[in-house]
Amino acid sequence: MELKAIKNTLEAYANAYCSKDIDAMMLVFDNSDNISVIGTGADEYCVGQEEVRELFLRNFKEATTHQFEWNWIDVRLSNNHAIVSVTLLIHLTYQNTSLKVPIRWTVVLKKENGRWLWIHRNASVAASNQDEGQAYSKENSL
Repeated sequence: MELKAIKNTLEAYANAYCSKDIDAMMLVFDNSDNISVIGTGADEYCVGQEEVRELFLRNFKEATTHQFEWNWIDVRLSNNHAIVSVTLLIHLTYQNTSLKVPIRWTVVLKKENGRWLWIHRNASVAASNQDEGQAYSKENSL
């Protein structure tokens, strides 16, 4: 039951994101300022309701997302907290071009009043200059 409820939050997030519904998006998150999001962009890290809202509004303005294609999902439960690890493809249109963006997420949730709420989401993209089985690349250096 808990796994289904947690996975339902992923679908709620995806539906809100695809419809560019900022109010529905924010309902996925805890309604306190004790939330944070790290995105794939160099400046995409924020804390609190207002900063998270502004990040999503910027994303909605830049591109139109059509589908979240879930691949691998792993859920770890500990009392009233969960950590969800996900790989997915995001199908979107950016500057009149259709893209499939491979993303990796880590989402931290807490259960409050019977609902699973997101308190942190980290997104990353796998390093394209790193061969399989290789931990580092000189190209990753500053």
